Amino acid sequence: MTSSLSPLIIARDRLSPETRESMFTLHARHFAHVERARFMTDLDDKQWVILLRKPDGGLAGFSTQTLMAPADETGPTRFLFSGDTIIAPEHWNTPYLAGCFGHLMLRLIDQHRHTPIYWFLISKGFRTYRFLPVFFIRFWPAPDRVMPPDMRALLSCAARLRFGTAFDAKNGIIRMRDGDRLIPELAQVPPSRLRDPAVAFFLRSNPGYVHGDELACLAPVTRDNLNAYADRVIRATTPEWQC
Repeated sequence: MTSSLSPLIIARDRLSPETRESMFTLHARHFAHVERARFMTDLDDKQWVILLRKPDGGLAGFSTQTLMAPADETGPTRFLFSGDTIIAPEHWNTPYLAGCFGHLMLRLIDQHRHTPIYWFLISKGFRTYRFLPVFFIRFWPAPDRVMPPDMRALLSCAARLRFGTAFDAKNGIIRMRDGDRLIPELAQVPPSRLRDPAVAFFLRSNPGYVHGDELACLAPVTRDNLNAYADRVIRATTPEWQC
C-alpha cells in the first residue's frame, strides 16, 4: 500500500553498503544490460538519493540526483540532473517519489535564490517522460510547443557536459553504447496509452527507446512552473531528510 511506504531524501555518501546493493538489485530487476560497476560509478557521481522504504525495510523505489554546475558557458545556471530512477510496479500509484523530488527542488530554489535552475531529465521510457506534463507547466521538448533557441542551447549544454559525443543535438537523443534499457515488459506501451498526446510524442521523438536511447529534456525549476498536481503531491509527502 502506498501509505505504508516511508520516503527519505539522503545524501549519497550516507548510503549504507546494504542500501547500495538493494538499489542495484531493484534496478537490475527492471532493466536489461545492467553492469554493477557502471551502476555504482554512476551512483558515486550523485549528491542525493530519494528512497522509498517498505515497512520491512525493503526498497520499493529510488531516484538519484545531482546539481550540475557548467563552467562559463551558461553563467550561473545550474542543472538538477536525475539519474537512475525506478519504482517497483506494485508501487506505481505512490505519489511519494514525485513528492520527494518536489521537496528537493523547493530546497534548492531556496538555497539558490539568485541562480537559474533547470531540471535536466533523460528519458528512456514513456512513463518517465510523462512526469514532465504531470508536474510542470513549461518543459521541452513538448508536443504542443516549439523549444525556444535559448532553451535548446541550455539543453545542449547540459547534455554535452554530461554525455559528450553520445548526445545527438539534431534529434535531442543520447545514445550510450552498451547502455542499459527497460526490460521488454516495461518497455511495451499499452494500446490505451497511445491516445495520450505526451506518450505519442515521446514515441515519435525517441523511436530507439527500446534500445536504451534517452530523450534529453529540460524544465525550469521555479515555484511558478509547478502545476496544481505538483503542489498536491508535495503537500501530501513528508520526507525524512538525511542531508
